[in-house]
Amino acid sequence: MSRLYFLILSLLLSIFAVAAPEYDERLVLEPLPQGSLLASFNFKSNASLQSFEQQHFRYIPRSLGQILQHAKTKELHLRFSSGRWDAESWGARPWRGAKEGGTGVELWAWVEADTEEDAFAQWITLNHALSGLFCASLNFIDSTRTTRPSITFEPLGDHLNASFSKLHLLHGTLPGEVVCTENLTPFLKLLPCKGKAGISSLLDGHKLFDASWQSMAIDVKPICPSDTPGCIVEMEQTVDMVLDIERSKRPYDNPIPRPVPTEELICDTSKPYSSSDTCYPLGTSNVQSWSLSEIFGRPIKGSCLATDSHGEPSESVCVSVPYEHQIHISEGSVEHKDIVTNSRCYVLPNSEPFEIVLPQQESQAVVPRPAPQLYASRSFIGHGQERGGVQSLLTNPSDNVAISFVYFETLPWFMKPYLHTLRAQTSNSPSIPNDDLIASIYYRPALDRQRGTQLELQITVPPASTVRLTYDFEKAILRYTEYPPDANRGFDVAPAVIRLLSNSSDAPSEAVYLRTTNLLLSLPTPDFSMPYNVIILTSTVMALAFGSIYNLLVRRFVGADEVEGFDVAKLKAKIKGRWGILRDRFMKREKKTQ
Repeated sequence: MSRLYFLILSLLLSIFAVAAPEYDERLVLEPLPQGSLLASFNFKSNASLQSFEQQHFRYIPRSLGQILQHAKTKELHLRFSSGRWDAESWGARPWRGAKEGGTGVELWAWVEADTEEDAFAQWITLNHALSGLFCASLNFIDSTRTTRPSITFEPLGDHLNASFSKLHLLHGTLPGEVVCTENLTPFLKLLPCKGKAGISSLLDGHKLFDASWQSMAIDVKPICPSDTPGCIVEMEQTVDMVLDIERSKRPYDNPIPRPVPTEELICDTSKPYSSSDTCYPLGTSNVQSWSLSEIFGRPIKGSCLATDSHGEPSESVCVSVPYEHQIHISEGSVEHKDIVTNSRCYVLPNSEPFEIVLPQQESQAVVPRPAPQLYASRSFIGHGQERGGVQSLLTNPSDNVAISFVYFETLPWFMKPYLHTLRAQTSNSPSIPNDDLIASIYYRPALDRQRGTQLELQITVPPASTVRLTYDFEKAILRYTEYPPDANRGFDVAPAVIRLLSNSSDAPSEAVYLRTTNLLLSLPTPDFSMPYNVIILTSTVMALAFGSIYNLLVRRFVGADEVEGFDVAKLKAKIKGRWGILRDRFMKREKKTQ
């Protein structure tokens, strides 16, 4: 009996050791240059793998867990993004770009199946289920929008070797999807406090989608820690946004920007033409005064179940500002300062509102963000409606270290690239051949109306140089039923995904990702008014012809004298009488005029 109690106790201890902490959340606020503020929300929910498989859901929502089990999805990554990250002004991307997706909706997952056909069927099931859960158009990710990357993405979770051979990676994008409040509401419902308490109470659709750049991410993966027995399923939800402080502080009842009064202008007196009636306004300062209520419209409404590994309340809010800056917080909150990282973290009170106020500072210094390891931009080149080209500029800012990365593009089937026109040239040495810059190429051509083009390149950029990657493509002519309602706007092309490769074993194991912006492809578009005009004209002619012929064939013509009860003489007399009255009136008018 004692041995049985010992086994039960050991099992319970192991379960609690694996599951703790079951839920944690953190908000990091970091001022950026040009009066911007980076707000990063992170929510982590854990559950033991055994309880997840037995559908014992606690912090991981049942709605999402059952979808993953039904679609046999072992690892899921979903992204909702809008806007553009300004790398030149804001520096490196948050989370090393791992929580960022392309503009619109991006989804990739590892699905367990015996064959590729079964994996694609599970993939379609997953897309349709997530489409209903998040109120998004994920059901439009069909075979033409699905690819199977070979070297761009790697699983972030711990998968058993026996089952890893049956995992299939599928990737899909919707670059034209508009992210809105309909996607944020189900995102918040997956959290334990449903956005009613904790840092999630700051998430408001008006503020989030008014940001200069925002990204929502959901990652579900299995993890097998080395220090504890068993495995866990980790669900991580992330919201990153860059807010314009001045625009966010505008009240709801007066959101329209108005000119600053003359007496409130801050002029640059160093200009030679500065005078009492001439003012050159100074630029926006890097450090502006703000508070949570001004930026998000409300303070934090207490804490939400966030604990550390020891079961104590965790530090849920951190502000990254220089050590000499002053910060005012609500009473009863605990502050911890870290001089090395220039961060101040706070433990939220249980039920009291929590407020942070950053007053106007004398120093305009901000905590410097790490510089990007690579700058990337992509655009269309060429002219005409038949052919075109794509140009990608990849810049390595390092002066002494070359950088290697994987360049991944997904092109629609009606955009057919010519692979023999692929060229890579450096700004310093244009004569370097392609083989020295492009190490490997994976190309999967498109099939009309069945699948898109997949292109993966492994490229190396020399130090302090820019690689110009170009290729030509041909535009296909669509059927008139395949054009969207706004056909003259163009077709969205998914952004390129870039994964940086580490050059040494000392580099961190976490992958670094960045994405370019979307492209807008203009295809030969017919004049849709002409079919309308032809239909109207043809219908009119057909109606006139059919009506006349139908009357001649169906209607029966008889003489007036053949109709019973019809007196022709009376009709003639009545007509003559009317005619006489009209004639007399006309003659009288002529006499009066004479």
